[in-house]
Amino acid sequence: MSYTVGQVSGFAGVTVRTLHHYDRSGLLVPGERSPGGYRLYGEADLARLQQILFYRELGFALEEIAEILADPQADALALLRARHKALVEQMGKLGRLVEVAERAMEVQQTGVRLDPQERFEVFGEITFDLSYATEAGLKWEHTPGHQEAMSRAASHSKEDWVRIMGEAAAWRTELVKAFDEGEPAQGKRATALAEEHRQHLIRWFTPCPPAMHLRIADDFADDPRAFALVVPASEQRPGLAAFLHAAVRANVEQGASEGEDR
Repeated sequence: MSYTVGQVSGFAGVTVRTLHHYDRSGLLVPGERSPGGYRLYGEADLARLQQILFYRELGFALEEIAEILADPQADALALLRARHKALVEQMGKLGRLVEVAERAMEVQQTGVRLDPQERFEVFGEITFDLSYATEAGLKWEHTPGHQEAMSRAASHSKEDWVRIMGEAAAWRTELVKAFDEGEPAQGKRATALAEEHRQHLIRWFTPCPPAMHLRIADDFADDPRAFALVVPASEQRPGLAAFLHAAVRANVEQGASEGEDR
């Protein structure tokens, strides 16, 4: 069975102009012609076209494809290995470009005005997941607390961030230590750490009444991306997020029972 150039163009996903070019260059010369001189493609032609499209998709130049198809003894495997290596290297470069783009978007969405080198120096392992930044922004964008936190984050200098992260690291060390030593989440030590975290937020970002702090802790318990903001993966333990959440809840309840206006 034979097919016209228009039919082949339709089901192969290439333009008629491309097929004409393949014919003129000798890469794919249709095996038949109609009485009127029109190109007709048979099964062998379609099989060759499939090979051409395969190699083209891998990035081979048409001249390279012609050489491969012209020589049955050509070492196609060696050529494919070389192309595979080139593609892997290209993927690495593209991956780095994607990371740079994500970091750039991250800066815009988190309000942190530091260049990449400064961010690495200050934040270390603490990372702000871009998908979480987007979701959190949509979730809280209309709340005064979120707007103020973003504004204050944008106003902090590198020196401010060094102090902020230093405080956070010291607090995190004590949190992990309390958890590892089996302190109860409702105990004095754990609730004091919960209150220290709340005061840290108030000092550097936004007024944080107990109810708001509990909502933040809810995110820590429910979303690993949120918890990674306060405890990097390398320092986490199973149950630590739930421990912090319970400590925050206990601190809120103790404050309410004592009638404190915090």
